[in-house]
Amino acid sequence: MDDLKLADAVLNQPVIETERFLLRPLRPSDAGMIAHYTSDRRVAEGTRAIPHPLPPGAAEDFVARALSAKRLEDVWAIDGSGHRLAELLGVVSLTRMEGDQSELGFWIGAGFWNTGFATEAVEALVAANPHRSRTLFAEAFQDNPGSARVLTNCGFVYLGDAESWSVARGARVPTWTYLRKMD
Repeated sequence: MDDLKLADAVLNQPVIETERFLLRPLRPSDAGMIAHYTSDRRVAEGTRAIPHPLPPGAAEDFVARALSAKRLEDVWAIDGSGHRLAELLGVVSLTRMEGDQSELGFWIGAGFWNTGFATEAVEALVAANPHRSRTLFAEAFQDNPGSARVLTNCGFVYLGDAESWSVARGARVPTWTYLRKMD
């Protein structure tokens, strides 16, 4: 992707600063670390869409979709390089839904679990509300209480139980669904 197209793709996606890192649009150089982190079965199985094992080129395709001007999902790299941390700690995303609503998603590299990075990233994205959403939705697999804690710590309220397909698990997985009304 040439520099002009890349600049166009991220034009409407703000950089958001937190105490320990930046949330910034993905860039092609992130694909290697995305492939590295998501090759961990535990990371892949904590998501709906990441396959395990990760097929060749999947991380590059994910970055290309995240940079597309026609995307429905905005993806931010959690970049700690300005604070002597890894350049990519994980990702956080917002997917546009109908009626001024968005769905929030996130994953963190396993080496950074239990550091508060996920909570800090979600808090920052909620505070910035770049989609100007009136409602945010999120879900966590029921066997991942850490992700559920991130959501409740960030003001999401439990809505109910559901199920979602996990590509890595090749199965439907029980979920907890959450809602956050925005001011």
